[in-house]
Amino acid sequence: MINKRLLIKNLLAHNDESSFYDKKRQLNLHSREGKAKFLKHICALSNSNPANNSYIVVGVEDQDNEIVGDDFFDDSRIQNLVNAYLENPPKIQYENVPFPNLPKDKVIGLVTIKPKSQTSHFKKGIHTIPANSIFVRRGSNSTPVEGKVRKNYQNTETVIGIENNSRNSIQHTLDGVIDFMNFRHKDMSPKYKVFKELFVICWAGVARKSRDKTFLSRVDIELINEQIKLFYSAQDVVTITFDDDSFTIIEYVPLGLNDKTSYYPLEEQTIRFFENGYYKIDRKMLFQPPEFNRKMLHHIYNSNLALLQKLEKGMLLSKRELVDLDNLPSTFMICYLNGFEDARQKLIDAKAVLKPFTQVYLSFKEALRILRKMKYDVQ
Repeated sequence: MINKRLLIKNLLAHNDESSFYDKKRQLNLHSREGKAKFLKHICALSNSNPANNSYIVVGVEDQDNEIVGDDFFDDSRIQNLVNAYLENPPKIQYENVPFPNLPKDKVIGLVTIKPKSQTSHFKKGIHTIPANSIFVRRGSNSTPVEGKVRKNYQNTETVIGIENNSRNSIQHTLDGVIDFMNFRHKDMSPKYKVFKELFVICWAGVARKSRDKTFLSRVDIELINEQIKLFYSAQDVVTITFDDDSFTIIEYVPLGLNDKTSYYPLEEQTIRFFENGYYKIDRKMLFQPPEFNRKMLHHIYNSNLALLQKLEKGMLLSKRELVDLDNLPSTFMICYLNGFEDARQKLIDAKAVLKPFTQVYLSFKEALRILRKMKYDVQ
């Protein structure tokens, strides 16, 4: 079993970016340009590594390898994005890896591209990349090629060596459990569970009861063996259930207008553990968007647009407008889910003016995370 934190350190220690790994300060999958860049690197790394894994490390400064971190990224539908644009798409996995010196809301992203013998190419164009484009890695660059791709197996021995040096140990597991329980979340009643005498999951959150259910907010859940976060949220609430073979997380999204908020089940994520040291994550979307009065939504939507215009002009907001601003990301999301097609893009475009408002910006990131998850589910 590979310790992903150790793997990232070993990748960063191996010279610079190469034909089997890339590094990024952050990913931007909200724009066509950002998606195109990401897909280009996936295509190139896959074609240049037909017999070994290749990697993208996210949250690292390009010049000096400083580990600065990035937001927790919900990867559950990102494979759909790759499948939508690439012919012969490789299987990819995005994992969120915590590092001790990072704030608790920041992680390093690790994209693993599984080996595939067939050549990947763009089956449709995106941004400036035309359909039928093929990319390979030449040193640290993803470059276009024409014609047949010559298979390259020179990285196999190096990558396998790096992965073998990143294997987990009992000490790494114990250190991870102690750090989670006694230091990072000691004020949040942290818990742990061992599955199949091998896997350890730790979780923590603020518990609150509603009727016969116990919800957790400010939730952090980690699979300690591999040093990956399974779930993180500063706002949303979840329920957790488990038995001897599985661990299930149901995420709820708070939605409401005029200070009336209800919790709607969004997604069920179940980690199933097997005797042979293997685990599998199954995800199922549960969300059914609530319907609101369209006339009222028109009024709220227009008020939000006027609010954003005032912010763009640098005008001061009244107390009532500041309250409306707190709810703006959630209300834009409600509008989008009720047929206001422009609401999602309006929210994305508002990033710069919302960033100075810490709590509002946190809500903005949560709203986009949820909308991205819904989009990938139907793509």
